[in-house]
Amino acid sequence: MTRTDAPKPQRRTQEQRSSEMRTRLLDATIDCLVEYGYAGTTTPRVAELAGVTRGAQVHHFGSKTDLVVAAISHLAQRRAETAMREMDRVVVGTDPVDAALAFLWELHQGPLFIATAELWVAGRTDPVLASAMEKVEPFVNNAVLMAVARFVPDEMRRKEARDFVYTAMDALRGILVANFIDADSERAHRRWRRACVHLRGIANAALKKVDSLD
Repeated sequence: MTRTDAPKPQRRTQEQRSSEMRTRLLDATIDCLVEYGYAGTTTPRVAELAGVTRGAQVHHFGSKTDLVVAAISHLAQRRAETAMREMDRVVVGTDPVDAALAFLWELHQGPLFIATAELWVAGRTDPVLASAMEKVEPFVNNAVLMAVARFVPDEMRRKEARDFVYTAMDALRGILVANFIDADSERAHRRWRRACVHLRGIANAALKKVDSLD
């Protein structure tokens, strides 16, 4: 094939360019939430982080509320995808409870959880954000439950596993949010390991209860 016969790269359509621009703005919003918090997340900062003009940002999202509400759905999608991706890396072994607890810890590390926590807190006094978060949280939680269900092949144990996961996430999220004050990750991990001792006791008791019904 001669140089002139080489296929020319296809030009992106206007729809593709628009979609890519929106994604850049939404990713930049998440980054801004992590770096500056909700109060410090402004449309000029988001535009700067995304590397776009203010005019382009306003064209896609007219206000901070429009931008953040759209980012909530984008963040939920990324959280759900992360849950399924992390699950593929887990080696269950002979202790599914330990594997599930380790999986939940890893899932709640990093910027996606920090951005989510910022939005949870902001939603306490902002009904628009609260409503948007309320719509997407079941979607994310379902992805987590589907991932953890791989640890529990027995249908009889699925309900107990679901209740256990919610209890474990409540404990873990409380520990991590409280730890924002001093940002000592090792201290948070110690508190989580201590909580895991009690959570394993809950799990074992639940499993014995199910076994007695078989």
